[in-house]
Amino acid sequence: MTLLAPWASHPERSRGRLHEEQKGSTPGGARGPRDAFQRDRDRIIHSISFRRLRHKTQVFMAPDGDHFRVRLTHSLEVAQIARTIARTLGLNEDLTEALSLAHDIGHPPFGHAGEDALQAALAEQGGFDHNGNTLRALMTIDSPYPRWNGLNLTWETLEGLAKHNGPVKRPRWALADCDAAFPLDLGNWSSLEAQVAAIADDIAYDNHDIDDGLRAGLLTLEQLLEVPLIARGWDAVRARFSDVAPARLVGELIRSQIGAMVNDLIAETRSRLVGIGDSADVRAAGRCLVGFSPEMREDERILKRFMYANLYHHPRQLEAARAAEGIVTGLFAAYRADARRMPADWAARIPAEEPWRSRHIADFIAGMTDHYAVSRYREVVGPIDLPEGF
Repeated sequence: MTLLAPWASHPERSRGRLHEEQKGSTPGGARGPRDAFQRDRDRIIHSISFRRLRHKTQVFMAPDGDHFRVRLTHSLEVAQIARTIARTLGLNEDLTEALSLAHDIGHPPFGHAGEDALQAALAEQGGFDHNGNTLRALMTIDSPYPRWNGLNLTWETLEGLAKHNGPVKRPRWALADCDAAFPLDLGNWSSLEAQVAAIADDIAYDNHDIDDGLRAGLLTLEQLLEVPLIARGWDAVRARFSDVAPARLVGELIRSQIGAMVNDLIAETRSRLVGIGDSADVRAAGRCLVGFSPEMREDERILKRFMYANLYHHPRQLEAARAAEGIVTGLFAAYRADARRMPADWAARIPAEEPWRSRHIADFIAGMTDHYAVSRYREVVGPIDLPEGF
């Protein structure tokens, strides 16, 4: 077992869970050999919300190709990168893994296109954002236990998911509702474990989206070599494998670039942790303590600009996004016009009054996978011709 650093989150010091559970004799009141954070991770892995990530968009809508990433495989890759960082820094690996695996659970079908459509549909009912919906899914909607709604995760896991990208000054209704039930100290920075999960997310998609973009033919190596970080990495890889065909070296480029980012992050974070005594100091620091060096931060910013211009906003991707928004918008309108079109259990529980009526419909749509959303649209709205990219 890794020895935890003083600034790590310790399960025996957890602030507990919203709902009281049967107590055990182990540290932190755990039942059996697992501590509180291990139990959180396992509840997330066994949840319906986590399983649905298998068929939710990462970059490409409802991809048919077996080799493209989806939200589930992306979340696993984030967890792998985050655990490596956490172990090196002496942080709690189980809490880090739980946060990494759950961070995208609130995404609706079709990724950010689906989120934009739900935000527009709920404009008069408080809006929609995937981060708040992550908390809503885990605290209210996904309810496998007999005595309470939600997974009843620890305060540290919920806090980390609520503000892994930093303090939240003006939470929207979903996050505000969760915070009212179990105050999450939204105005301060989160644990180091949450900060690691957040930047591991960036490292994962910065690099793995390159791989998927090349595989889909939307990016070329020649384009990528315009990015300084990639050009330096490619030169280093070619020097190490001068006798290997370039086509065989893309995977090595991705791996080496992830390694360079992780090593830079660890070195920079260690320098920022000087003078930090414990997890309370982390939250009181008033700034993010996990991050890249200024040089790597600028390199990563340039890479992101390139990816938005050449992959995320590629004409084929934008066409697919417009179709996805149409599907989500059409479903919302159909269910709002006649809630009986929803499955019986959802229709039976729909509130009579706004804003909760519309929010209930959004809860149902947000939980859909890409494929299920398409099939439901065809059932309740009508035929749809999907563009290339679905």
